[in-house]
Amino acid sequence: MRIIIRSKDVRLFIPVPLRLAGFAIACIPECAVREMQNALPAPYGKDINKKFLRQACRECYQVLRQYKGLEIINVTAQDGTYVSVRL
Repeated sequence: MRIIIRSKDVRLFIPVPLRLAGFAIACIPECAVREMQNALPAPYGKDINKKFLRQACRECYQVLRQYKGLEIINVTAQDGTYVSVRL
């Protein structure tokens, strides 16, 4: 995944391997997971936990690799700031 941010003062290119998504999920604090559970409707909230999120990430990894180069986010502000996220 590539994150590109361009503005008048900053030109930033951040390569992020998809494999780091599992590590990022492991770093999510439990209080944030509880907030997600509370925000979802009753039958679905109890099913969300870190184990489920890691499993979903592992299953989606192969699919995301097939769409390499797909631009997920493309935002250009009026002041010329540009943000792009590509797989």
